[in-house]
Amino acid sequence: MGNMETNELLLGMTFFSLTISGVLGNFILLYHYIYIYLTRYRLRSTEWILMHLIVANILTVLCKGVPKTISFFGFKDIFNDIGCKLVPSIHRVARGACIGSTSFLSVFQAVIISYRKSRYSYFMVRTHKCICFSLYLNLVVHLFISSIFFVHMRAKHDNESTTNRKAFIYCSSVRQDPTSDILNALLLSGPDIVLLGLMLWASGSMVLTLYRHKQMMKYMSRTNVSSGSSPESRATKTILLLVSTFVSFYTISSLCQSFVSITYNPSWSLVNFSEMSALLFPTVCPFLLMSQEYWASSYLKRNRHFPKPSDQEQN
Repeated sequence: MGNMETNELLLGMTFFSLTISGVLGNFILLYHYIYIYLTRYRLRSTEWILMHLIVANILTVLCKGVPKTISFFGFKDIFNDIGCKLVPSIHRVARGACIGSTSFLSVFQAVIISYRKSRYSYFMVRTHKCICFSLYLNLVVHLFISSIFFVHMRAKHDNESTTNRKAFIYCSSVRQDPTSDILNALLLSGPDIVLLGLMLWASGSMVLTLYRHKQMMKYMSRTNVSSGSSPESRATKTILLLVSTFVSFYTISSLCQSFVSITYNPSWSLVNFSEMSALLFPTVCPFLLMSQEYWASSYLKRNRHFPKPSDQEQN
């Protein structure tokens, strides 16, 4: 077996492992939230956002992991022109939903800890509706952006010239001039940069709020309850851990995809590493959430200062 065949086999096993782990982990979490909905007949705000994140993770793993695993085990021509247009488009929408859900989850938690003693349930209901609208608007924006794949992507054909086509594993795209490649890369990454900035701002706000709360506790009377052990702090730290993990993996994936987009003839290693980096967060995310003693939703279940979600919040 040659060196190239060995590398392909190792990559195939890696994609297979990531795909199986990602599908199982995310479906376990999806079952968890479906069970909560069936028994409680409603989902709280953070649970609702997390379920959107889980569905986006599942679509990402299926669009990236399954085709890659199949292609590395010898089935190269697995997509026709429609498949090469549809699968990258779905992945782009799922990727956008993933970053949008993570961003809006951090924003919502920042609002919760900032107004944790507030009795104004109407304000929190309005915040929930604003988050819902933002999630759906984010989907519409990424659906529009993903239309670029319908124009440029198609299946590879053995008898066609590679002069005007940029070849990937099982699909190819129209080879454009460097200026067009850069503009397309900016179009694809523009909304994500905005959401990433919003996520970092909300995370910074949460860190600052927790720091102020810790400083305030120093001047209060002695108590057996510490800010570090409260459900509120645990939920916030879980989301901060989720956000930091997402930012790390997203940065790696974005850099790889940018290099693939602007490179005239991307190498085999670069293309495959770019595809693999897109699977890192969707695979790690469910196990990261399940490993926490308190999930983000546990704060909403336990904190008595925060108003319970009204029926209006579920609309």
